[in-house]
Amino acid sequence: MGKYLVMIYDNEAMWADAGPEVAEANHQRHQAFAAANGAALRGGAQLGESNTATSIRADGNGGYVVTDGTFVETKEVMGGYYLIEAADLDEALAIAKQVPAPMGGVEVRPVVNGG
Repeated sequence: MGKYLVMIYDNEAMWADAGPEVAEANHQRHQAFAAANGAALRGGAQLGESNTATSIRADGNGGYVVTDGTFVETKEVMGGYYLIEAADLDEALAIAKQVPAPMGGVEVRPVVNGG
């Protein structure tokens, strides 16, 4: 068994234009996903909007540059994640295809060290 991070990317502008009923319906889909895949889930959470992000980069001189916001300007930002355990990538992808992401998509990566 290996661990995989399923990153959920969303278009925040689309969510801002959607009504609360759309957000509630998506919340219900995530609850259904968690109930159906509880044996594989090792963690997960919704993240704050991208305007709450703080990015840190080394400045090349032993210090750091801290800036407000994400690393890059993009329409889709990481809005949440699930940490899952699966027998192999094929199983991880089968689980990830069930993750609700109506305003974007998901990305799956193996956890290679730790976790």
